[in-house]
Amino acid sequence: MVYGISPSTDPRFNLAMEQYLFEEEPRKGPWFLLWQNDNAIIVGRNQNTETELDGDYTRARGIRVVRRTTGGGAVYHDLGNLNFTLIAEGRSSAELDLHLFCQPVAAALKRLGVPVEIGGRNDMLIDGKKFSGSSQRIWKGRVLHHGTLLFDSDLTVLSRALRVPPDKLLQKGVASVRGRVTNIKDYLPQAAALEDFWGLLADEMFGGKAPPPYRFTQKDLDRIQEIKASRYDTWEWNYGQSPEYGVKKEARVEGCGKLELQLRVTKGRIAGCRIYGDFFGSRDSAEVEQALLGCPLEETAVEKALEPLPVGEYFHNLTREKLTELLVR
Repeated sequence: MVYGISPSTDPRFNLAMEQYLFEEEPRKGPWFLLWQNDNAIIVGRNQNTETELDGDYTRARGIRVVRRTTGGGAVYHDLGNLNFTLIAEGRSSAELDLHLFCQPVAAALKRLGVPVEIGGRNDMLIDGKKFSGSSQRIWKGRVLHHGTLLFDSDLTVLSRALRVPPDKLLQKGVASVRGRVTNIKDYLPQAAALEDFWGLLADEMFGGKAPPPYRFTQKDLDRIQEIKASRYDTWEWNYGQSPEYGVKKEARVEGCGKLELQLRVTKGRIAGCRIYGDFFGSRDSAEVEQALLGCPLEETAVEKALEPLPVGEYFHNLTREKLTELLVR
C-alpha cells in the first residue's frame, strides 16, 4: 500500500488529487491518503448545494464550497478535521460496501484506545455520537473510499455552516443527516495534538511504522492543477449540478414596500421567476423576471443580468444592488 500526504489544504486541490490518483495514476497497488482542508463545505455528488448550507454565513467566513464525486451528505472541514482516503483494486461489483472500508480505520482507532463503533449507512461513532462519515465511488474495477475524522473541529461553526435558513426552500435533492457529533480528541486515553494523532493513525494503518509518503512529481502536480481548474474551480460543477428546486423569499424594503420573490432553479440557473409585492413602479416587473431566466443564481451573474435595466423604474426606491442581494442571499 502506498502512503500519500497532500501538500495542500485547498479542498479543490485535494479533490482533484483524489480524482487523479483514482482515475489516472498508473500504480496498481492500493493507496492510503491523509489530508486536510481549510474551512470548507464538501457537498455530495447528488445534492442540491444551495439547500445544504447557510449561504450568508459561509460567505461571511470565507468558507469554500466544493462538490465531490461521491454520494452522501454535505460535511464541514477545518484544520481540526483529518480526512482519509483508501483506493483499492479489484472491485467488480457496483454495490457500495461502506462498512468494509471503515473497518481498518476503526480498528486502528481502537488500538489507540478510542471506543469506536460503526453504525448507520456510513458513520463511525463514539458513545452514539458521530465523528466520521464516509462515502464511496466505484470506477472501472477500482474503489475510492474517503471519510472525515473530527479530531478537534469547531463544532459550533460546523452546525452554523450546515444550517439552512428558514427560507421556505422546496427541495428535490438528498438532504444531509445531521445527528449529534463529537471530536476524537475528547476520547483519547492520553492528550495528543492532531499532528501526533496523524502519525499514530498512519503507523497503525501500516501495521507498525508508516513508510515515507509518496513524493508528488511536477508532472503529478501539473495534472492535478488541470483537473482542479477544469472541474473543482468551476461554478458549473460546484453549483450548476444541483437538482431542480424552488425558493420563496420575502422582504420589506424601506421606501419600496414588500417584495415576494419566487424562483425555480434548475442546474443552478433561474428557470422561473415571479416577483410579487405592494411596491410601485412605472414599468412592468415581468421584464425583470424575463431578464433573469437562464441566469446562474450567483451574485456576479445576477448583477450582469440586471445591469441594463433601470431597476428603480420597476420597483420604486429599490436599487440594483439590493435586488441582487435579495435574489442570491
